[in-house]
Amino acid sequence: MNMFISVLVGGLVLGCTYGMLSLGFSLIYQASGYMNFTQANLLMFGAFLAWQFYSEWKIPFIASMALAVVIMFFIGWMMERSIIRVLVAKKARNIYVVLSTIALSIIMENAAMLIWDARPHYFPPIFKDSAPVKLGTASVSKESILCIVVAICAMIALHFFLNKTKFGTSMRAAAQNKTAASCMGINVNRTIGITYGIAAALACLGGILVAPTLYVSYGLGSQFGAKSFAGAVIGGYGNIYGAIVGALIIGLLETFVSGYVSSAYKEFVVYGVLILVMIIKPSGIFNAKVYDE
Repeated sequence: MNMFISVLVGGLVLGCTYGMLSLGFSLIYQASGYMNFTQANLLMFGAFLAWQFYSEWKIPFIASMALAVVIMFFIGWMMERSIIRVLVAKKARNIYVVLSTIALSIIMENAAMLIWDARPHYFPPIFKDSAPVKLGTASVSKESILCIVVAICAMIALHFFLNKTKFGTSMRAAAQNKTAASCMGINVNRTIGITYGIAAALACLGGILVAPTLYVSYGLGSQFGAKSFAGAVIGGYGNIYGAIVGALIIGLLETFVSGYVSSAYKEFVVYGVLILVMIIKPSGIFNAKVYDE
């Protein structure tokens, strides 16, 4: 029972972190029709910023987290405004936009290595009392519980933002039909830019929450990028609820296979499930609609 709870919590932590990235993939694809491969390194860069504020500059954790999230929001927004929007305005093919996000991702990874060096940096404890929390007879770190709780709160907040606010409704309208949304007075470019900012902020939040249980390094994003993308595809690429479900499936699969079979098989099982879903149900669990080239 102890092992089951530990593996379950570990899977939820991974799933929630993947979920932050998967949400970003799906939000951007839903809003603009483009794939954005900077998400993983936005997670890494946000984690580094929070580490710098909290560990090096001794800013309180909540303030460090908020400051990093705000900065990453503006980085995501500026990335769309200064690069993606320019390429779209020049009527560049989708593949060129995707390649530009890959190039940006590589630039961010190398920038992080130059700014903070290639060593792994360990995140200081968030809680003064580092004693684990008892769940039955199992012990779970407070950082793991914080990661799960904050991720769930962020997902719920995003749901209410998209469905209960005027701007969220505008975002969904722009995603469904840009021309009709423009005719109704919605600033489509602004909504897409803010969507990129929200995606970057979510990635940053995921990086900050998982960093205390791992470490921060320039390669942190590569640990999460591919599996987060897989989670978005399994759930239904472009569907935000599918992104959450798919990410949780990936996280739980990974930890349960590692815990009860062998860590040598976890990649095989995770990507095997991805291929099966793509063959059997290409639209994913939530039947996401896809954009044609």
